[in-house]
Amino acid sequence: MLVYRITLARYAHSLLASGRAARWNSNDREMIYTSSSRSLACLENIVHRSQLGLSDHFRVLSIEIPESIEIVSLNIEQLPYQWHAFENMHITQGLGDQWLNDANSAVLKVPSSIIQSEFNYLLNPRHADFRLNKLLNDEPFIFDERIKR
Repeated sequence: MLVYRITLARYAHSLLASGRAARWNSNDREMIYTSSSRSLACLENIVHRSQLGLSDHFRVLSIEIPESIEIVSLNIEQLPYQWHAFENMHITQGLGDQWLNDANSAVLKVPSSIIQSEFNYLLNPRHADFRLNKLLNDEPFIFDERIKR
């Protein structure tokens, strides 16, 4: 399976996790966010950046998750009402942190908080199977200037 990650060019050389808090992890918990498509990866980026932030140099990474890696899924039915709201982020962070702690899989499939019928794939860099994921390539990614005018 191919997944995609859009990142600043200076971080595009390898699969690195910043450890900064986000939707599915609390601070100092390493998790790599990827998306099922380039367009979803783009949307996931633009909701967190201002127009100025979109003018930096970005690259889109194509990452192969081999079929041999188990992918655990977190379904929308398992999430509380309004799970995607900012004030409920502590709930999704708790779920992601628990997945990291359990270390039962290297990949967690979660619904996008932007388009809930699409999915993001979270990678656990501390899981033994993480090394099986392959960064296939990276190429320049330019956000259309019409975004967030």
